[in-house]
This record gives sequence, C-alpha cells and structure tokens, in this order.
Amino acid sequence: VAAYEPWMRTGNLVLTSGQLPWRDGEMAFAGRCGEEITEDQGYQAARQCAINAIAQIKAAAGDLDRVRRIVKVDGYVHTAPGFRGHPQVLNGASELFNTVFGERGRHARLAIGVDEMPLNAAVQICVTAEIEDYPIS
Repeated sequence: VAAYEPWMRTGNLVLTSGQLPWRDGEMAFAGRCGEEITEDQGYQAARQCAINAIAQIKAAAGDLDRVRRIVKVDGYVHTAPGFRGHPQVLNGASELFNTVFGERGRHARLAIGVDEMPLNAAVQICVTAEIEDYPIS
C-alpha cells in the first residue's frame, strides 16, 4: 500500500507494520465502530488483524515455535464519537494471541480510538514479538 516493510527485525525483536483487517485481498471490516460497524464486528476486525500479524511474525521468524513472547500490541480503533468499547474490540486480537501462543501470548497493550484510518479500516494493530536467536538470512 505504501513505501515500508511489512515487518522489521532488530536483535531478537520483530516489529510488524500496521496490520489492517485484510482477508482474501479485501478489507474485511471498514468503517467506524459504533457507527458503520458494531463492537462485535470490531472485535472480529481486531482478530483478523492479529491473524495477519501472526503471518508477518512467522515470515520474520521462519517458524512460530521460535516466538518466545508477544511483547506488546498497539491497537487503533476507528471510532464514532462517544464510542468507549476500545478494550473490548482489541480483545479480539489479544484473545487470539493468547489462544495461539498460550502464556507466551500474554502481552502489554495500548488501545487508542482514532477519527480516521487508512483505507477506512475498522482496526489497525502493530505487534512487537520476541523470537529465539538465529542468524539473519
């Protein structure tokens, strides 16, 4: 979509670029939570963002077994005025990380509501993961 890398590795950390709720090449969840989409749809959007982030982490690590921990999730929710369900929406991502990685999926999190989002996406997340040491190829 723009001039950046989908992930970057520095030392044992992998940082993903912003992950949108793309599914099968299309924006699966667009619009403002509390206006065009419901809180539950926002939850599903965050879950889809997490699926996409996991794919980027796997690309960086080579294998999900190399993931030591999901360190932090920064979440941005495209919200209508007065919407207050940011934590519940972002639980869609957090709960998936916990399911996929177990204790290694527990993480710190930032939840912010925003007025505008790239491509009108409902949610965007950036993930920092720690991976096992291995040579960069």
